[in-house]
Formats: sequence, structure tokens, C-alpha cells
Amino acid sequence: MTIDLSADPIDLAAALVDIPSVSKDEALIADVVELALREQTSGFEIARHGNTVLARTNRGLPTRVILAGHLDTVPIADNVPSRFEVGADGERELWGCGTVDMKSGDAVFLHLAATVADPVHDLTLIFYDCEEIASEFNGLGRIERELPEWLDGDLAVLGEPSGGWVEAGCQGTLRVRLTTSGVRAHSARAWLGDNAIHRLAPILERLANYRVREVDIDGCVYREGLSAVRVSGGVAGNVVPDAAEVDVNFRFAPDRTLEQATEHVREVFAGLELGFERTDGAPGALPGLSAPAAKDLIEIVHAHGSGGVRAKYGWTDVSRFAARGIPAINFGPGDPNLAHKRDEHLPVRQITQVTSMLRSYLTGDKN
Repeated sequence: MTIDLSADPIDLAAALVDIPSVSKDEALIADVVELALREQTSGFEIARHGNTVLARTNRGLPTRVILAGHLDTVPIADNVPSRFEVGADGERELWGCGTVDMKSGDAVFLHLAATVADPVHDLTLIFYDCEEIASEFNGLGRIERELPEWLDGDLAVLGEPSGGWVEAGCQGTLRVRLTTSGVRAHSARAWLGDNAIHRLAPILERLANYRVREVDIDGCVYREGLSAVRVSGGVAGNVVPDAAEVDVNFRFAPDRTLEQATEHVREVFAGLELGFERTDGAPGALPGLSAPAAKDLIEIVHAHGSGGVRAKYGWTDVSRFAARGIPAINFGPGDPNLAHKRDEHLPVRQITQVTSMLRSYLTGDKN
């Protein structure tokens, strides 16, 4: 199986969608991408690490830009192979699993690697596996641990869907498990027990009354959110339960550290009798829009007129670069609200627009 990196990136995106690559099953698409980079590009050092494909130039240029995208998708939902349709507004659309998240972004990066002959920045390309599942499997995290020099650069661009906008930084995320305890009893004699599920009520009340914070960082407004995402409890239909728990997810602005965010959640539930355990967490990423390597791209996006700059809601792998002191942005075609949906699709003009803007940036041609 082969793909043509010099083809229209719209067709290249469709070809990538047609290669099934659900998380942990990326060997075939990694093989195809690796072979295409080796045979259809020049000036790149190319390496393979598991199902992650790496490529970089070493021209001695003053700046290095990293283009990173994951190859995996969520499980297919009768939406492969890809297809083209005409939307209600008359626009041509590409439909299929991964069209938005994020094979169209991968297609843009691969096309530019093959067709930009003289970039003004040295380039590093990273096409990695297992982004859509638990972070312990994330291919980019594996590269960070085992080949960290491949993550060095002056700006990282992740092809996450952003509708052709620069979505700066990202929110941090943490999950905590709040547990209550009581006394088990027969429900016919409930007064002999202490219902642990009922003890969840003040927790849920505080969540319902929580006032979210909005913070402006570099002109990007991040809106926080604190939500119950899972509730568990109960023994049997005739038993007053003696244990219950609720998982709470906090999406926080990147001006908080992970520890500060955790302490804030503790304060929200202060005074309640409950167990508190942080079960997962990842810091956010500051926008980094003032970085010299980012300024030219932002100017191009503004001049193009099809997008601008805004905060990234949700966590992405930009956080991994930000933790290393490397400014990182999300920039790719597709509406992130359609990611992971059965009807995942995007207008193909966004693929063309993002390709054009990144080509201008990489060649230094702002016209």
C-alpha cells in the first residue's frame, strides 16, 4: 500500500482515512507513512520507534519547527472508508473516521514535507501512536522518555483540529475520587443505617453551585469547569449502602499548576466528611504566543482572514512541549466538536487553507 505525498492534501487525507488505525493497531499506517517519507522526501533523517515515525532536517538553520500529529483514531463506527459529500451550504466535505482527529492534519504535514524544498526553519516531523487512549501508551510520551532530543525545537505545531485557527496552549485536567462512608442496614429498617449515597448530596450541591473562573492569558480566554463525571454506590435493592463515590473532573486554566489545581478542588469540598484521591492529572500549557518562532505564523493566520487566535479548550499534547519550555500551538483543519463522532467530517477547503498558511510560514513567504 502506498500514498502520494505530492498529491492534493485533500486526496492524501482521504487515503490516510482509508487505512484503519485504531489505537494500538497503527502498524500498517506507520509502515505506509515511513515508506512514503523515505521514498518521496529528501534531506530528512528518518527513524522508526515502535509505531511512531520520525523525520528531521539538519540544515543548520537558526530555528527548528516541530510538526506533530497522531496516527491513531478512536474505534471505527461504520465510517471507513472515506467518502466525499456536498454539504447543505454547497461545500465539498470529506467524511470518515479520523478526518477531523486528525488525519487531515497529518496529510498537511506529510504533503509539506514532500513539497517545501527550502524551508526557512529546520523541520522535525513526528507521527505517533496511541494518543486516543491512556497516556501511558502515548507514543509522544514514549519519545519524550526514550528519544528526548527529537522534541527539541523553537515551536511545536500539533495538527489537532482547530478549524484553521491557532488554538493556543491548553487547559490542564485532573480527576479526583471523592468517597463517602456510612453504615450498612436493611432498607426496611433504614434508620439503623447511615446511607453513604445520601452523603453525596452536599458534594453534588457544591458542584451545582460552583462558579467557574475565566482568565485572560495573552488575549486568550480560558474558562474552567468542575464536573461530576461518574457516580457509584449501592449493594443491593434492599440494602442501605455503606460506601459511595463520585469522580470529579477539573479542567483548569494553564496559569495554575497541577498542584495548585488539586488544592483548589480540595478547598471546594472543604469541611465535608469524605475521602479525597487524585486519580489522574496533567498540567496545562501557557499560550506562548510571544515566542519569536510563533509570531510569523500568527501574522499569516490573521492576514489570511479565515481564522485567528483563541484558547484551546481541552488537553492536548502541547502540554508535553510546554513542560520542556517549547512554545506549542494546536493548528489544523476540522471542527474539534466533530471529533470522535460517527458523522465526523470537515469541509475540504480547510485542508487547503491550513496547507497554504503553513506553506507560507515554512517558506517565509508572507504574501
